Amino acid sequence: MPAEPLILAIDNGTQSVRALLFDARGNLVGKGKQEIEPYFSTEPGWAEQHPDYFWAQLGKACKLLWDSTTASPDQVAGVTVTTQRGTVINLDENGQALRPAIIWLDQRHAKVEGPVKGPWGWLFKLARLEDTINRFREKTQANWIAQNQPEIWARTRHFLLLSGYLNYRLTGEFKDSTGSQVGYLPFDYRKHRWAGARDFKWQTMPVKRSMLPELVPPGQTLGHLTDEACRHLGLAKSLPVIAAASDKACEILGSGGLTPEIGCLSYGTTATINTTSQRYVEPIRLMPPYPSALPRHYSTEVMIYRGFWMVSWFKREFGLRERKIAEQRGIEPEALFDELVKAVPPGSMGLMLQPYWSPGVRQPGPEAKGSIIGFGDVHTRSHIYRAILEGLAYALREGKEKIEKRSGVKITKLRVAGGGSQSDAAMQLTADVFGLPAEKPHTYETSGLGAAIDAAVGLGLHPDFDSAVANMTRVGDVFHPNEETRALYQQLYSEVYLKMYPQLQPLYRKIREITGYPR
Repeated sequence: MPAEPLILAIDNGTQSVRALLFDARGNLVGKGKQEIEPYFSTEPGWAEQHPDYFWAQLGKACKLLWDSTTASPDQVAGVTVTTQRGTVINLDENGQALRPAIIWLDQRHAKVEGPVKGPWGWLFKLARLEDTINRFREKTQANWIAQNQPEIWARTRHFLLLSGYLNYRLTGEFKDSTGSQVGYLPFDYRKHRWAGARDFKWQTMPVKRSMLPELVPPGQTLGHLTDEACRHLGLAKSLPVIAAASDKACEILGSGGLTPEIGCLSYGTTATINTTSQRYVEPIRLMPPYPSALPRHYSTEVMIYRGFWMVSWFKREFGLRERKIAEQRGIEPEALFDELVKAVPPGSMGLMLQPYWSPGVRQPGPEAKGSIIGFGDVHTRSHIYRAILEGLAYALREGKEKIEKRSGVKITKLRVAGGGSQSDAAMQLTADVFGLPAEKPHTYETSGLGAAIDAAVGLGLHPDFDSAVANMTRVGDVFHPNEETRALYQQLYSEVYLKMYPQLQPLYRKIREITGYPR
């Protein structure tokens, strides 16, 4: 009897690279996880990493996979890639990196010199959109490189996202998925293709169409593995590489989020709430929905930029005791941090946190800062930790309501994925804040599973996406809201949290004017 076909999904996140083997039923049959250094900084606010480093860590993850599984490389039917979003790489005419990749966490800004030229400039002025467009121009990495490293930009022949770079290293072809195009690039989010010749984006950056990869929809073939890539991945023969999507988009698909009634929360480095829709719906005016891992669909997303990074920040700054105890006991520190949450009553005895640890673009705006109010002598670091989780849940609930208002569709189910979903305390708190059951997918590796679903359809292991999702995803644990706690959170959310940003925004602006932070 022939061996069951498997899919090798590469998931290059912010904290690690994972090589994951899935079967056609969505079971994880092998995993190699290689922790990575997210970035290095040579200047304050910079976040960079060498492209070759990502490729090398991918190879190490695959070696860890084959060293730890009974599955055979001969069972692999195809390969697919999902990566962090918004990380950009410059390559020369020979496909060699010209500089370190600029990671999505990077905070440098380009200079904006004058309005956009031509009719677009007049249009933006009339519509009072100049500030929004200028922020787009400031954050476009290509503008900073062209201004500050013109000799590198002059030699740039290929300008790729990390996904496009890894697909190039795998296949030797400059192709990428439409589902991975999230960043400051001339991409048409409505039509899922590069912007038309008259689109204003070409006038806001020095990127040329010839620098960009050919785009392929999720589920279609990007190319086949080169001999070098086969050796790097530990595979004996060339296999098709199937287009997937960005890690967030794949996470939604791997959670079974096919319709706008399902709200998919991601408790990752960036925390998000997403729905999948066939309609182009901007969750916040002029903020486009991102391409879905489901072809011809959109991910309507509201993002909390630092998200569960704040939990990592707390652990680093205040959690030394738990980390040391966990090391002594041989357990994960998360188990002890859950105890901190459970030691504090819902509402953190009036401690309220607004999780804007990084500025936003529109809501919140570029002046936004984090805040904690309601301190008293009863409060401890346990209260701060719980307030962080509650603040994130409040912010994501606000995002849910924005999506519902813009789409006209009520969200009736929650699926929660990402690192934070491993905390039962965070899951219960989420159910209570939203007043909805919070469901965990059957596997933690939802980004990899979503990519595997794309590959399963592309390889013909399932006839279509409905069938693939039905067979490869299922719900694991479900957390139901406690009515008394839900009522408490409802009051704190509506009467305190929703009023914090409007009240504090003028003060944030003053802080920015006086200190220059954030720029």
